[in-house]
Amino acid sequence: MDAAEGTEAAEAFVRAHQGDPADWDTTGIAIEDTAIEGPHGPIPVRVYRPDGDAAGALLWAHGGGFLAGDVDMYEGHVVSVELARRARVAVASVNYRLAVDGVRYPVPIDDVEAAWRWWREATPANLPAAIGGASAGAALAMAAALRVRDAGTRAPDALLLAYPFAHYPNPALTPEQEAAMAAVPFRFSPLDVEGMVRNYTGRISDVPTDALPGAARLDGLPRTAILASEYDDLRASADLLERQLNEVGVPVESYLAAGMTHGHLNHSPRVGEVSASLDFFAKALGA
Repeated sequence: MDAAEGTEAAEAFVRAHQGDPADWDTTGIAIEDTAIEGPHGPIPVRVYRPDGDAAGALLWAHGGGFLAGDVDMYEGHVVSVELARRARVAVASVNYRLAVDGVRYPVPIDDVEAAWRWWREATPANLPAAIGGASAGAALAMAAALRVRDAGTRAPDALLLAYPFAHYPNPALTPEQEAAMAAVPFRFSPLDVEGMVRNYTGRISDVPTDALPGAARLDGLPRTAILASEYDDLRASADLLERQLNEVGVPVESYLAAGMTHGHLNHSPRVGEVSASLDFFAKALGA
């Protein structure tokens, strides 16, 4: 089974045990599918608007190892619905190009950056606008924020990163974390991480610093909220990123979702720690 087949099987399991994400209650949220122009062609975007006046805006990028996932999954659709509802913000969920069929870095970042520039322009100037994502999507959101910083254009007001895939090689867990992970059935081995990076960038040496942006210069980023899963090999990346941001003076808050494995936003918000994670991000959007 290759990575794409594994993701499809996992998503089928989630649908079977938690229901189809498309059936999630969207009462009070207006949803519109559209497309914007990007440097590589049209980019599908799904927009979620709460009833009444929005208090701000968020551009959101789903995860999937740069080669899987879409706006329909729990981590795309349900997260967008719930953040629109809980934070009273308009959410644009971007269906960026995946690293399949010859697509590689920097195309997914280009798509997310283009979506951010469009969404920032569409948001009233007096309202805050944030950018965020999950796992690989967190890396893309962070890379887009770095590009905007370097260009000197209107930067995001906040950065939301769920279990970010921010470093290569992936940092090591502490001995205590490694012992706690021993019984976790699905893990990111060094070879798994290497395979994702090679597929995304075409190489594992001299990886561009913004591809896995924990290697980039991080000062000047907006205040950042980092969500980590307790039983996740990428928790080490989230922990290191928090230390890096603190070191360069970026305001950062973090939340550790107890008992959760990587990708826990792909579970129903009826799960207590999933709901608490969404509340953490909603609070960050309202700060």
